[in-house]
Amino acid sequence: MSKAVHLAVYDTLADWETGYATAFLARTGRTVRTVALTADPVTSIGGVRVEPDLTLDALRPEDSELLILPGADLWDTGDGLAPFARTARAFLDAGVPVAAICGATAGLAREGLLDDRAHTSAVSMYLDATGYQGADRYVESDAVTDGDLITAGPTEPVAFAREVLKRMGAFEGEKLDAWYRLFHDSDPAAYETLNS
Repeated sequence: MSKAVHLAVYDTLADWETGYATAFLARTGRTVRTVALTADPVTSIGGVRVEPDLTLDALRPEDSELLILPGADLWDTGDGLAPFARTARAFLDAGVPVAAICGATAGLAREGLLDDRAHTSAVSMYLDATGYQGADRYVESDAVTDGDLITAGPTEPVAFAREVLKRMGAFEGEKLDAWYRLFHDSDPAAYETLNS
């Protein structure tokens, strides 16, 4: 089996946060597979029903290029998604990138994964409420990459995707800049550069 990008899916996942990243990874030749706690379908915050491709217990870092963790209400209502944060630890320990946005950053904070890595989220107070020890590594930025970890807040799906696409080598240099200018800034001049 060839390696895939794995998108975590769970009830209340925030649909809008990972769409740019997964769409353009797929458009540049990556396989995107969904992974959930069980084989049962999940329903996003927008009411989209997703049938998982595999279960979390079957996911191994060596079979993956990247683990993407979207935000979800469930990150803040208990520890039901903690297994995804533990899986993120295994991925990072194995040198496989992890990209977390919105509520998933709080899950990583609770797991201790942001204590010694530069990171961002919705606001610093949100992560402070987790009791984590990484407040001095918080960066006020739309998205942050520190080695194999990418983080972003809920209002930055395009910046999040930019960091993911860069880390995965989907776009580089002028093309990456043009992609961001097109989708973030609605710069029509970027279209020609991106498609040249």
